[in-house]
Parts: sequence; C-alpha cells; structure tokens
Amino acid sequence: MTLTASYTSSGTAAPEPVGPVMAFVRFVVCGGGVGLLSSGALLLAAGRLPLAVANAVVAVVSTVVATELHGRFTFRGSRPGGSRPGRREHLQSALTAAVGYLFTTGALLALHALVPAPSALLAQAVYLLASALAGVARFAALRFVVFASAPVPEPAVAVPPVRLVRASVMAVA
Repeated sequence: MTLTASYTSSGTAAPEPVGPVMAFVRFVVCGGGVGLLSSGALLLAAGRLPLAVANAVVAVVSTVVATELHGRFTFRGSRPGGSRPGRREHLQSALTAAVGYLFTTGALLALHALVPAPSALLAQAVYLLASALAGVARFAALRFVVFASAPVPEPAVAVPPVRLVRASVMAVA
C-alpha cells in the first residue's frame, strides 16, 4: 500500500480532496449530527428564551458550526491554502441554509393550503421530504460553489525566443 501526500508552499501536508460519495456521507453525518445537537439545544433554550429567539440563536450557531465542519472535514482539501472556511464561505453557507428554510416553510404552507387539517404524520412526511430535497440542493451548492476547488492554472509553455536575423539583401542594378 502506498500513501501519498501533497505539500503546501510552507512545507505542511495539504489535505487530500474528498470524493463526491465520501463528501456526501460526511455531509449527512456532520449536518445530521449538528441537527440533532441543535434540536436538543433548542429544547434547553426554549424554556429560558422565547421560542422564536431560541430558534434564531440555535439556527445561527448551528449554521456556523456546520460550515466549519463542512470546510474542515466534509469538503477538506478542495481549496488551496487550507480548508478552514472564511467569511465568504460562512456567508454563502448561511444563504444556502436560509434558502433551505424558505423551501421547507413553503412546503408546509403549501400542505396547509391543500389540506386544511393535515395529520401530524403527513406534516412530518412533507417536512422530511422537503428537508431531504433542500439538503441535497445544499450539498450541491456547498460542493460546487461554496467549497469549490479553485481552478488549477495550466503551466506556462516556454516558447523559445525568436531571433531575427538580418539577411543580406543584394540589389542588382
């Protein structure tokens, strides 16, 4: 078995890029883990804060934590110079989370418009389906936009200098 590693200009080992299947598995594990912790945090905070405030705080904190995990672990090695997400990645990730929130909220509003009194099971099924679709879309946005690999510049082709030689010209009169 051969192990290979690439190194940055500072001499430290650069993380190897993660393939799409492994990235998706890591996305589900990290996102699901943060989601479970967030639901517990929401239950703990709801008694101390109004529910809307507690939900907003948990949503912001969980999005920041998930973005850090996705940058360092899920999509590790996809960007030059390390894989710690910066402000741009956090902002773009927050926008994907907001779009997912709007999508799941829209799905539940549509359900209630179509079925005036849906059962809890139907509402949960619609929410979970919308969440799954939003999650797949969010994975794609994070992989191909937020944490997209920087294009590798093509190596410059060395062109030998052209030497102009002055030719003798004879004029015959």
